Amino acid sequence: MQNIILFDPVKVREALLPLTYTRPVALIRHGITTMLEKWQRAIEGTYSFETQDYLSMKYPLTLSSDGNDLYIAANLHPDTQLVDAILALAPDCSLTLNGEVIARRGNGEAGSTEYTGTPLAINHIWEIFSLNDEALRRDFAQLTAGRKSQPLSDTCTLIGDPADLFIEEGATVEGAIINVKKGPIYVGRDAEVMEGACLRGPIALCEHAVVNMGGKIYGATTLGPYCKVGGELNNVVMTGYSNKAHDGFLGNAVIGEWCNLGAGCTASNLKNTYGNIKLWSIGDGRYVKTGLQFCGLIMGDHSKAGINTMFNTATIVGVGVNFYGAGFPRTYLPSFTQGSTAGMSEVSMDAFFETASKVMARRHVELTEIDKEILISIREL
Repeated sequence: MQNIILFDPVKVREALLPLTYTRPVALIRHGITTMLEKWQRAIEGTYSFETQDYLSMKYPLTLSSDGNDLYIAANLHPDTQLVDAILALAPDCSLTLNGEVIARRGNGEAGSTEYTGTPLAINHIWEIFSLNDEALRRDFAQLTAGRKSQPLSDTCTLIGDPADLFIEEGATVEGAIINVKKGPIYVGRDAEVMEGACLRGPIALCEHAVVNMGGKIYGATTLGPYCKVGGELNNVVMTGYSNKAHDGFLGNAVIGEWCNLGAGCTASNLKNTYGNIKLWSIGDGRYVKTGLQFCGLIMGDHSKAGINTMFNTATIVGVGVNFYGAGFPRTYLPSFTQGSTAGMSEVSMDAFFETASKVMARRHVELTEIDKEILISIREL
């Protein structure tokens, strides 16, 4: 059994903030599964993480006694060519891509080989949604190969090839319009699609995810475990345990865990000028060019938006933010702040922990002392 360590490339980790404030890169959800789950399918082994010190208390690093650990950059999707190149590494040798180490055995100092393939990779936070189409298709093919879907209820309308729809055991889909002509749709275990919902693939609903009555979901969208959505979504990745349960629009967006967007909350994903979008980079401390025309809301864990709130195109919201009231906030809201367009102030950590505990308890998850220490560390960064 190989000892495999998924490591956070420094530049990538910074480029994926605020999502990587609270998790290693390996736990970013892309397509249907996390990056960790993709590698677990690709290479059998015991997995751990090389990440930030303050995160290691929850996501520890495990080293083998012989020093022959296999390190893999966590932002890369496995494919046959890449897996073969990694498994072919000799002891203490490394694999590079454009001069950057993407995998190594042991210390990697005995020699390096430049990889000639083009792996699917998340290098910028907007690529979580912009590359989600390909990620969804890959995961769908791998997760459903050789398996039989549960039957679709005759109360639903299916448009396209039935082979492009997969429903896991325990899922409920009633009175919905399902269109798989543009991409596959995966409905996870115990997920629910309520009557009147319209889904146009590629889409993934992970376990216990819910689409409320009349919800309109366009691809490429991923709803992580226990997410609940309504209104209109287009090319959105929700990590898990987050809600946008009511009317309002969200497009070309990434939402962390334990977030809530109130009724009527809407986020722009297109400038009135139709121009290319710049996005605030927390790691760089400046606006960076995305090369995109469409980019919406990117929100870190435990952040909230009140009813009828509005977000400008390409707004970055940190961890533990509470925004409410009329008007557009600025396009970067730092972590652990609260308020409206009239002004933002720091959040009391005691008050924050009290709210977070209540939110998580509704899903029977505990806010642990380790979770609290991580969140305090983020605030002190």
